[in-house]
Amino acid sequence: MNADLFDRRAVLFLPASRPSAIERARASMAELVILDLEDAVKPEDKEGARAAAVSAVGESWPMPLAVRVNGIGSAWHDDDLAALAASPVTHLVLPLVDDPEDIERVASASGKPVLAMIETARGVLTAQAIAHKAAALIVGTNDLAADLRLPAGAGRGPLQTVLQSVLLAARAARIPATDGVFNRLDDPEGFAAECAESRRLGFDGKSLIHPDHIAACLAAFAPTPEEIARAERLVAAATGGAERFENAMIETMHVEAARRLLQRNRSLRA
Repeated sequence: MNADLFDRRAVLFLPASRPSAIERARASMAELVILDLEDAVKPEDKEGARAAAVSAVGESWPMPLAVRVNGIGSAWHDDDLAALAASPVTHLVLPLVDDPEDIERVASASGKPVLAMIETARGVLTAQAIAHKAAALIVGTNDLAADLRLPAGAGRGPLQTVLQSVLLAARAARIPATDGVFNRLDDPEGFAAECAESRRLGFDGKSLIHPDHIAACLAAFAPTPEEIARAERLVAAATGGAERFENAMIETMHVEAARRLLQRNRSLRA
């Protein structure tokens, strides 16, 4: 399993039931596209969406592709796994994961590694065990807010412990972590602010529900020119151990962090 495959900034979810959305995603700058069979698809459209997803994953895509299946216990879950097991899609996304055995069951039934969506209180509390079975963790902030019974308009403040818990689990397991969606489509300032906060928390990228958010997301999660320049100076100046650098004390951990930033920047530009 190549975890770096899912170390992506702009992760675009779209309903597999909409051919126009699939074509727009294919032509977009998204770094990972997830064809959705779950929440974005009406019950009466589930079978058609599944067939469309199987067809789409057999075509050429310029970016990595995954499919979000319907949850364990739903009327469509087993048929989703059966259809996708025989398809060329490399990874599945499983919603509402709250037990590491969920990951094992889906991976065994489908033959595909699984990206786990943490969307319940129980999922947060078991995220550490889940992370050691998953290819990546994705925070489902809308479902989490509902499960935690947060009032409408509560914002992200009450979710800070949740977000940091999921990130800690992902980092401990050495897998990527993707933040949840921003629901308002007509608030670019709000979206930019939330992306900036997400990066400060340490997430690798953000889930998106509209292609119009991609450019701002890519920019928000990319190292700034100032960060790159400082990292280059720090690596060049470091001689080992604790030492002074531009009026601050640095150690090996700071040098390693600077090298990670430069490596990430190179991979984003490749």
